[in-house]
Amino acid sequence: MSEKEESSKTVEASTEAPQQTFEIQKIYLKDASFESPQSPAMFQEKWEPATNLQIGTKQQKLGDNVYEVILNLTATITVNETTAFLAEIQQAGIFTLAGFEEDALAHLLGSYCPNALFPFAREVISDLSTKGGFPPLLLAPINFDALFAQRQQEEAQAKSDADGEVKH
Repeated sequence: MSEKEESSKTVEASTEAPQQTFEIQKIYLKDASFESPQSPAMFQEKWEPATNLQIGTKQQKLGDNVYEVILNLTATITVNETTAFLAEIQQAGIFTLAGFEEDALAHLLGSYCPNALFPFAREVISDLSTKGGFPPLLLAPINFDALFAQRQQEEAQAKSDADGEVKH
């Protein structure tokens, strides 16, 4: 092989995109809590529930390209403004993410990974409500992309507001 051919191969190799890796290593239930403070009296009420769902995520780096993502769900079900039950869970996963730009990595950790965890969390919430003596609580799908975009917009606005305060 001539010198010219070798140098062109080197250029080709260096222009290739870095290898991207996304792997789910483990999905697990980190914490679960169920409370039914008004039972058994609540079982005598006409079942017309109101649902309040709080959603949160957090992530931490465990090692090189390895992250834990935790999806926090708190479902509070009330009947006639009285708490029928409260279910809180932390559904977690360990993910390997390598070769992604910072923005893409943030999106994966803040949206894609919680989306992968949600079906497991949904099942746990349903099981907890059933085991507590109530009808299964079937959570509607959640648009984690929209939640991630909203959170980014709020953070950008807060930063903009903070920058504005400094300049005055």
